[in-house]
Amino acid sequence: MQLARVIGNVVSTAKDPGLAGCTLLVLQPLSAAREKVGAPLVAVDSVGAGAGEDVFFVRGREAAFPFHPRVVPTDASVTGICDHWSTEAVATTPSRRASRRRSTGG
Repeated sequence: MQLARVIGNVVSTAKDPGLAGCTLLVLQPLSAAREKVGAPLVAVDSVGAGAGEDVFFVRGREAAFPFHPRVVPTDASVTGICDHWSTEAVATTPSRRASRRRSTGG
């Protein structure tokens, strides 16, 4: 999954029948620091996102999964709307697995 900002939508009078009823959005990929990364792209919306929202999106074969069992011909899909994210460290304590390894010698 990658982060992006919705910067527009696409209006098409002719498109593949598999995209009928699908909303197409223009996304600007973002880094964790909210900086633009790469070129904008078009993705199929599966969650009802709108312009200006920060979203999660996927690329490749997995992009069609949110529409299952329907077959949607896409290689990029919006899969979630991001309400908030922080670049601060989430946890500074060792993981449970690392602690267990130290205590058991494994």
